[in-house]
Order: sequence, then structure tokens, then C-alpha cells
Amino acid sequence: MAKAKKSSKSAKKEKPIILITNDDGITAPGIKALVEAVKDLGKVVVVAPDKPQSGMGHAITIGHPLRLSKVENYGVEAWQCSGTPVDCVKLAVDKVLHRKPDICLSGINHGANHSINVIYSGTMSAALEASIESIPSIGFSLLDFRLEADFTGAQKYARLIVQHILAQKNDKHLCLNVNIPAVDIKMLKGAKICRQAYAKYEEEFDERNDPSGKKYYWLTGEFVNFDKGRDTDVWALKNNYVSVVPVQFDLTNHELKDKLDKNWNLDPKKR
Repeated sequence: MAKAKKSSKSAKKEKPIILITNDDGITAPGIKALVEAVKDLGKVVVVAPDKPQSGMGHAITIGHPLRLSKVENYGVEAWQCSGTPVDCVKLAVDKVLHRKPDICLSGINHGANHSINVIYSGTMSAALEASIESIPSIGFSLLDFRLEADFTGAQKYARLIVQHILAQKNDKHLCLNVNIPAVDIKMLKGAKICRQAYAKYEEEFDERNDPSGKKYYWLTGEFVNFDKGRDTDVWALKNNYVSVVPVQFDLTNHELKDKLDKNWNLDPKKR
């Protein structure tokens, strides 16, 4: 009996397994900054794309094989995958960890993933894939596209948020979209729980000709915020707050569903 108690106590002290991925690729400064921020909070394992995969959304690889190879001298156990961010999460669970991690972190992305960006983001799709698999997850993004971006503030808040999540019992489908303003750490006012703003890109395609005279198109556009609420991610970021938006993979509009249930009659027997 004494041995059994000792074993039970030992099991409780096991470090949580933290899966880290991204969409900028395994060599991106952002993912290395995230690893540094949380590596002492648990057993960190990195599985990330072998090349940039920004804007891939929730794409998965079908029709050709995926490659997975160990990356040496990374500081923690690390693997690079030939597929998308979502592929990385799937392969990590099935072939690297052989179990579900305690938490999945995605990022730190180079560039914003607020408002409508969450739809297109490979960073957030990786986090949502983990959420689908009942793994609490967080996507982190810094509003700075530069490779030489300063991740000091992002690291501070990433660590604080991860510590908070690991210290409590969470909904198994918890998924947070965290964005950090690109300002000096001293200018950050704190973090705000927000809703996703209604903001999007007003896009157009710049038409050009290649050297052979054939037309090609280059996507351009301007980001426009249509939402003036002070409880949105866009407002928070503009005012130097870290925005934290709870997101979900259930896209059902439940309010509209209730209205349609009451007002629509689609049963041919009752018409």
C-alpha cells in the first residue's frame, strides 16, 4: 500500500506536456520566443511546419505523403513537418506524443490575427484543431511582421496566460486568440477579455503583366474596422492592451437558429 501511495504522488508531480506549433515555420523567431517563454512550465515538444504556411486556414494535406523529421539543437524536442499547421497538430498527437498534450500553444505569429483574420490564420487553425481534439489551446500573435520584432512583451503575457491556464481546470474545448500590440513592454496596459471585432480587408486585385505578356494578379487591400465597440480586440490593441478572445469551432449562429425554428415552416406536411 505504501508503494502505491508513493507512485500516486509521483504521478501528480509529472510536468504537463506542452505542444507548440505555428504557421511561420520552425525557424521563425516567434516560435523560438514562445518556447523560451514557457519551457520551464512543462515538457515542451515542438512540431511545426518546415516552411511558412501563413494564410493556410484549416487546410489539411491529402493526396500526397507527409514528412516528419527530427530537428537537432533546438533546445527542446522538436520536429518539422512538410504539411500545414493543422497537419502538425494531428501528427504530433498520433506519431510524436502518442497521447494528447495537456495544452497546445500556437505562435508567436508574426502579424495580427485579430477580427476576421482568425478565419484565414494558420496559427489559429492549429489552435482550433487542438480544441476540436479536446486539448485546451491558445494562439499567440504579435502585431509586427518583422523578423527582428521585439517579442519581450509577447513572451511576458504568453507566460502569464499559460501559467493561469495550467493552474486551473479548463473546458476541454477552451481556445483563446491572444494578440499583443507591437509596443515597448512598458507601454502595455494589461490584458482584456474581448469579443472579435467586425473588421475586415476591403480587397482588390492589382493586375500586372509578366515578362511574356501574360496577366497575373496580386492581392492588395486596406484593413477597415466597422465595429466601434470598446469591448473588441481591435479597440483593445489600438489602446495598447493585449486582447484575449475566446473562440470556438462551432460556427452555428444559435440566436438565428432559434428565430428560424420559430418562424420557418419547412415541413411539407404542414403547408
